[in-house]
Amino acid sequence: MGVVETRLSFKRILKLWLPLASTWLMMAFEGPFLSAVIARLPDETFNLAAYGVAFSFALIIEAPIIMMLSAATALVRDVPSYRKLRNFTFFLNGALTLVLVLLLIPPVFHRVMIDWIQLPAEVARLTRWALWILLPWPGAIGYRRFFQGILIRFNQTGKVALGTLLRLGTVITVALSLAYWGSLPGVVVGAAALSAGVVVEALAGRWMAQSIIRSLFRAPSPDIPSDTGKLTYRSIAAFYYPLALTALLALAVHPIATFFMGRSRLPVESLAVLPVMNALIFIFRSVGLSFQEVVIALLEENRRYYPTIRKFSYLLGGALLTALGLLAFTPLLDVWYQTISGLNPTLSQLAKIPTRIMVWMPVLTLWISFQRAVLVVTRKTQPITLASVLEVGGISLILWVTIYHLDFVGVVAAALAFVLGRLLANGWLFFPVWKESRRFGGNAIL
Repeated sequence: MGVVETRLSFKRILKLWLPLASTWLMMAFEGPFLSAVIARLPDETFNLAAYGVAFSFALIIEAPIIMMLSAATALVRDVPSYRKLRNFTFFLNGALTLVLVLLLIPPVFHRVMIDWIQLPAEVARLTRWALWILLPWPGAIGYRRFFQGILIRFNQTGKVALGTLLRLGTVITVALSLAYWGSLPGVVVGAAALSAGVVVEALAGRWMAQSIIRSLFRAPSPDIPSDTGKLTYRSIAAFYYPLALTALLALAVHPIATFFMGRSRLPVESLAVLPVMNALIFIFRSVGLSFQEVVIALLEENRRYYPTIRKFSYLLGGALLTALGLLAFTPLLDVWYQTISGLNPTLSQLAKIPTRIMVWMPVLTLWISFQRAVLVVTRKTQPITLASVLEVGGISLILWVTIYHLDFVGVVAAALAFVLGRLLANGWLFFPVWKESRRFGGNAIL
């Protein structure tokens, strides 16, 4: 065995993180790109609204599987752990696909979209088309996140970025081809491009992880900790359940916001603006989201790396706040929404205030990614779930107050709720993370 490294440089963090950051940034580009394509096709307001609703439901259905990236990064170390977590992933993939099929049954769909959310009939019709096309989405997401976690665990993050590059190329090719040569509604073009892209990325991830899997079967790693052999389906479920519930609660905010915005002032306009605004904010949030697996991988290697990782996150957070602030509070915002995203002047003006409220969201995302990573490494995942309960509860309460009692425009209420709800979650995790970090050389506010 080699000597365990005790010092960590920013250069090494960057080497591990930049491929993952580029992966998330490429995924973040999908949203603005597809919104821009849809905005340039006929009936853009209805199609943008339907795209936002369909995508929000696709996200909440996939929610229980997305933390498989963190689980695979933390748990896959030998053949037994690989097999057990793979089977666990396949089971979840099948169950979530079934949930989406059940939602698309006409009486169920009508009850949810028309009776509960009160979508306009045309938006509901277009949403159902999109969800049928997104049927492969949850299974493909779970499949690729499992194998991407293995690649990250074994320090092959460059291959993760390559897979996402293939996905992005597929999305662009399919979207432009359907938009140019076809006469399909914009929401169908967007959904087809997303489905094709994620399936390609999933298959690429499996292919690129093949060499690691073969090496696991040939010669398990010699530095396997003593508890690896004790991994069972029950222990996987106990570890993963809080993470899955956390993701489910976090992504539940999208249908919740859709529900309240359907009852707000300017409901269709708000539903049309929200996915475009979220796509912009996600570009900056993706930087923070990509950092979680880096922290997990490095702290699993040596927990004394904590102070250096913490310092790196401070610098990263400052850069995110500055960059988004320069865009949100300058004329560049008009360029983004009107020239790049293709919004008409009315929708572009509506997007300004919520975008400026959301300027804090990338920093809060980076913070919670760091907090969650520390708790995943220490196997203390329960506080993560409780923080998400607080976040969703806070968002729901703020939406209820601002829309039903203060008569806010829907998208403005949603932006305020997202920021304050996330701040509640960060605050809840403060003390559990502080307590755990003291055990491996840290006592910082993160």
